[in-house]
Amino acid sequence: MSLPDKFLITGGCGFIGTSLIARILRDAPGASIRVLDNFIVGTPDDLARVCKFSTAAASACGDRSGVVLIEGDIRDFDTALACADGRDCVVHLAASTGVAPSVADPRTDMQNNILGTFNMLEAARQKQARKFVFASSGAPVGEVEPPLREDVAPRPVSPYGASKLAGEGYACAYAKTFGLPTVALRFGNVFGPGSGHKYSLVAKFIRQALAGETCEIYGDGAQTRDFIYIDDLVGALLRAIEVDAPGELFHIASGREHTVAEVAAVLAAVLKERGVAMKIAHAPIRAGDVRRNYADTTKAATVLGWRPVTALRDGIAATVDWFLASRG
Repeated sequence: MSLPDKFLITGGCGFIGTSLIARILRDAPGASIRVLDNFIVGTPDDLARVCKFSTAAASACGDRSGVVLIEGDIRDFDTALACADGRDCVVHLAASTGVAPSVADPRTDMQNNILGTFNMLEAARQKQARKFVFASSGAPVGEVEPPLREDVAPRPVSPYGASKLAGEGYACAYAKTFGLPTVALRFGNVFGPGSGHKYSLVAKFIRQALAGETCEIYGDGAQTRDFIYIDDLVGALLRAIEVDAPGELFHIASGREHTVAEVAAVLAAVLKERGVAMKIAHAPIRAGDVRRNYADTTKAATVLGWRPVTALRDGIAATVDWFLASRG
């Protein structure tokens, strides 16, 4: 199956959004891509790094060709409705992300991740989109014995996990009740070139090391995560867009368990090869963090025909090189 012609990508100025847009334009140069973003994380400059675009108000975005950038908020339904008009596929990436911000401000997390997702689903339904892809996380599953699987009953331990679980529920309900072909993808810890604004472990540690700051590991560093390289994740997004799997949920990750201390050691070694010292210290463990986390990606391989291919060290090396080149 080929890619659709007309996209709406929320949060399209962010790390994953710009990476996806670059790949779509490479594979389908004539695609019409509407980007909705509030610029809290990603910026127009980030989008300009991967493509040329025009700008428009949500109420006047029309049927322009190419990439059109709209500044707006997913919590405003009129904006969501206008942006979804005439779109074949909605890829909903915009969200409040991370456990710590959700603990500090659970209301904002809820408004962005529940109300915002509902608005985009309802807009896609009313405007008769033919595909809706929802970016979720492993956080809804909570503290369970890994590997994470789609058939494990979710029990989130953070507000972020709860809000993403609600989004998954609405996506499934819109598929079953209204026939909107939705797919929910639970992303692992995404890293790679273009992640300059991310505050997850790999990007944060690289920024801190390059600035001569100390990199803090929460707890003893034995907690595990599943780190997935951006090119692999974008490949999964494209497969989710192309494959007919309405209402389904997939874990999109490397399928490998790495401790935080192990990843920090790989980072330190790669940085040292490039003449950068990395200082590491330990801090108290954070509320809401799970101890072990990695995913079983068998369902994605079977249904979507997708598998990750990038080794952790190769991905980290490419990411470090991007950060070094971006320093000017």
